[in-house]
Amino acid sequence: MAEISPALVKELREKTGAGMMDCKRALMETQGDLEAAVDWLRTKGLSAAAKKSDRIAAEGLVAVSCQGTKGAIVEVNAETDFVGRNENFQNFVRKTAELAETVKGDVEALKKASYPDTGKTVEEELTHLVATIGENMTLRRSAYLEVSQGVIVPYIHNAAAPGLGRLGVLVALESGASDTVLNALGKQIAMHVAAAHPIALRIDEVDPAAVERERAIFREQALASGKPAEFVDKMVEGRLRKFYEEVVLEEQIFVIDGKTRIKDVVADLGKGHDQPIKLAGFVRFSLGEGIEKAASDFAAEVAAQLGK
Repeated sequence: MAEISPALVKELREKTGAGMMDCKRALMETQGDLEAAVDWLRTKGLSAAAKKSDRIAAEGLVAVSCQGTKGAIVEVNAETDFVGRNENFQNFVRKTAELAETVKGDVEALKKASYPDTGKTVEEELTHLVATIGENMTLRRSAYLEVSQGVIVPYIHNAAAPGLGRLGVLVALESGASDTVLNALGKQIAMHVAAAHPIALRIDEVDPAAVERERAIFREQALASGKPAEFVDKMVEGRLRKFYEEVVLEEQIFVIDGKTRIKDVVADLGKGHDQPIKLAGFVRFSLGEGIEKAASDFAAEVAAQLGK
C-alpha cells in the first residue's frame, strides 16, 4: 500500500474540505491517487463541496475586465449576498474575469485555466473557496467581446467594489475615433443597456422564435378587436415595430435624452468627429437572472436537521 503522507492528506483537505480522517481513508482506499480520492469522497458524500452542490446559488457577483479592444464579463454565484462582500470571493471573481479574456469567454476552458500562484485550476480554486467559505458556488457564465479597432467599454451598476457588482455591461464600439470620444459614448450606452435591458443589437438578431410568438399574440389581439380582416396584417406589423423598439438596442430611445434612437446617437457622433462609429455588440449580465430561487421553510429545515 502506498504511503500516505501528511502533506497529501492536507492537499486533499484543501481540495475538498472533508475531515482529516476521511481524507486519510480516501487516500488509503485509492492507493494515494489524489484525484481518485476526491471522487471517492464525493461518492460517499463526505466532500464539503459535494454536500453543498445541490443548494441553489443565485447571489454572488458579476465582474468585468477590459483591455482596450478586448473585454470579458463573468458571473460567479453563491448562496447569499453576504459572500459577495467576502474579500477572498471578490478577488476570485475579479481574477476569473481577467482570465476569461484569455479564453475568449469560453466557460469550460475558463474552468480548466490555471489560477495564478496556486497550482490549481479555476474550478479547483472555486472548490477550495466552497470548502473555506461554506457555501455552494458556481462559475455560471462568461462572455467576450473584441473589435479590430476602437474600444470595449465596461460598466458596473452600483459597484460593490471596483469592477464588481450585481449588474454588469460590456459595449463594443468599432471606430477610428479617439478613445476619449468612444469611451464617453460607450459608458452612456452601457448605462442605457443596464436600464433598458435590450435582448438584441439589431432587428435581424432577434430570436425568430420570439418574433413568431409575438406575431401570433398580436394576430390574436387584432382578430379579437373586431377590425376588418384587411386591417389585421397592418395592425400586426405595426405592433411588431413597437416590439422591436422596446427590445432591440439600435431601435430603442436613448434614456439619456428621451428622444433619439440609439442607432442615430451613434451615427450622429460619428459624423460630428468625421469618423464612422459602429456599435458592434453588447453583453448584459444581471446577477441570478433566470435562476429559480426556492422558497425556504426554515422550520422544516431545522426539523429535518433534528431528524423529526
